[in-house]
Amino acid sequence: MAQPISSSPPSAAPLRFTELAGQSILVTGGTRGIGLGIVRLLAGAGARLMITGRKSHRLERVAEELRTVGADFRTCVSDVADRDASRRLADATLEAFGAIDGLVANAQSYIPVTPLADITPENFDLVLDTGPRGTLWLMQAVLPAMQARGRGRIITFGSSMGQTGAPGYGPYAAAKEAVRSLTRTAAREWGRFGITVNCICPASAAHRMPVAKEGALSPEEEARARAFAAMYADHPLGRDGDPLADIAPVVAFLLSDASQYLTGQTFMVDGGGILRS
Repeated sequence: MAQPISSSPPSAAPLRFTELAGQSILVTGGTRGIGLGIVRLLAGAGARLMITGRKSHRLERVAEELRTVGADFRTCVSDVADRDASRRLADATLEAFGAIDGLVANAQSYIPVTPLADITPENFDLVLDTGPRGTLWLMQAVLPAMQARGRGRIITFGSSMGQTGAPGYGPYAAAKEAVRSLTRTAAREWGRFGITVNCICPASAAHRMPVAKEGALSPEEEARARAFAAMYADHPLGRDGDPLADIAPVVAFLLSDASQYLTGQTFMVDGGGILRS
């Protein structure tokens, strides 16, 4: 006689669905913009954080802020394009906290707005090395620790530009679509180990907008500012996403047990911006 399919979660222990206190989470690119918003929220939730960035002075600014709130954290200068560095980073996280519960693979380099006809091999290599390749190296690095525990949460970052074909962002958009593809494959291959892998496509670009110096913007900066204003003039919510209030809570949800039955998914955390396409 066929056995009924169990409706119980993998663990018989009571679930604290949104509890992040004590979880060890590795966050790349955590010194500004979306990454900093994520770090601030997770620190406030009591998570133990390994925070990376490429510039030591930015990491020190974050460290000073987190010390004032009594957060449990470490920082590490690291380049996501370096596979060996990602492995060392995972080792350092294990040494510091004894576990890796979550990976937030946020870091990604980008290039100035450039037409496809003018893209160089160096342009493409930069976004591929720090996008899909860098994300894969990080996922590989944390896999053994998560697999050994039978649980893990991996969050990658894509972009709506990959789905809308945003002019001037060809290499970046292609790299982000490759990240989404890797996310789905990892979800298929690693779900049996209790590891979920999901992708967020955020909209939070204000930190990249040009700031006038001596009251003037360059022609390129003016063009970017106009494009930004036009984008949000035709946006369902009419505003940019806030890293702390809008983007980070979704990351926290995907790191928690509340998301344990979600994997291989893309979450458009863009205030409905994708509806314009």
